Amino acid sequence: MSASAADVSRRRRAPALDVAVVGGGMVGAATALALARAGFSTALLEARAPAPWDAAAEVDLRVVGLAPSSLALLNDLGVWTAIREARSGPYAHMHVWDAESGAAIDFDAADEGRDGLGHIVENSLVQWTLWQALDAAGVRRLCPAEVTGFEANEDRIQLQLADGETLSALLLVAADGAASPLRRLAGIGTRGRDYAQRAVVAHVGTERPHQNTAWQRFLPSGPLALLPLADGRSSLVWSLPEAEAQRVLALDDRAFLEELGLASDFRLGRITSTTPRAAFPLKLQLAERYQADRFVLLGDAAHAVHPLAGQGVNLGLRDVVELRDTLLAARTAGRDIGAAHVLRRYARRRRSADTLDALGFDALARIYAWQSPALVAARGLGVRLLDRLTPLKRRLSEHAGGL
Repeated sequence: MSASAADVSRRRRAPALDVAVVGGGMVGAATALALARAGFSTALLEARAPAPWDAAAEVDLRVVGLAPSSLALLNDLGVWTAIREARSGPYAHMHVWDAESGAAIDFDAADEGRDGLGHIVENSLVQWTLWQALDAAGVRRLCPAEVTGFEANEDRIQLQLADGETLSALLLVAADGAASPLRRLAGIGTRGRDYAQRAVVAHVGTERPHQNTAWQRFLPSGPLALLPLADGRSSLVWSLPEAEAQRVLALDDRAFLEELGLASDFRLGRITSTTPRAAFPLKLQLAERYQADRFVLLGDAAHAVHPLAGQGVNLGLRDVVELRDTLLAARTAGRDIGAAHVLRRYARRRRSADTLDALGFDALARIYAWQSPALVAARGLGVRLLDRLTPLKRRLSEHAGGL
């Protein structure tokens, strides 16, 4: 037997993993943990391990509003209690108002028979807690690791790693972020638009307590959100045109506090303190498909959305649940979990749901960008009407919560 034939024979005999997950962020780590807990042999490949989360450190500027669907998944994975007890800001109310028309809409958990609408939690805390749970669940962590190529065969997919090693699995899951190198290697394009905006983020102290309420004001320049943190401060997410964001970042603290107070309509009184600020670009990006041969996308690799509804990570975690349930159903039926018809079910369901949500958020951003008096008046009338239509408002809240 020739050397090359012997290599092929060894690869065919080598036991494949069930799933290789590339990307160790919140969604990738949750995917690996969920699949391992479901009994699939799983490896997680990540270029850099997350920094340990430190309760004594300043609160991470990147926070996520975890919806009930996400809390249910994290609880199912056995990590939510640790996250909640470490540091989380529950909120039971949401107040959204329009700076131009004055129209407002309120959501209240008690009106819907729920304990809360969600929790504001640091990205780094969620990622670190998930990362810490991987070993006990039997996930094979490969870090640092970089996938430089892959090839799908009839019964498995073969990954080439930067260190020269290879790894085979029945399925490759790309959770490697919005710039996803694996998505490019798979030949999957994207569509969407650049909002030409940046989200300015900081944590701010306010004269009045946040009342466990998420506050969001729609300004002509973009939405401004003040989200309740566990320590009594609020996390600011202020979407601004690129040039305006740079100007706001360059303000000294005193000028920034004054300008933010005006922009927030002093809803929580004066802004009394701020952390250093940061900003990140905003765009709408949807993968043209979620599936290739023995390959699927999820999380930001599949979709990036406007932060105005705070749903980016929640959509990614719903991808995790759908993929886990799809693979479990396939295994129960005795099917190959990497087969095209199995992955097609996941891809069809999640791409449809993600696209509907992403375009809905985009439409909302466009509607609130209307400037003409007639359109502003129509927008205000619509918001006031929606606030009175309790059943429809409840349905919207339940959809946002993944319920």
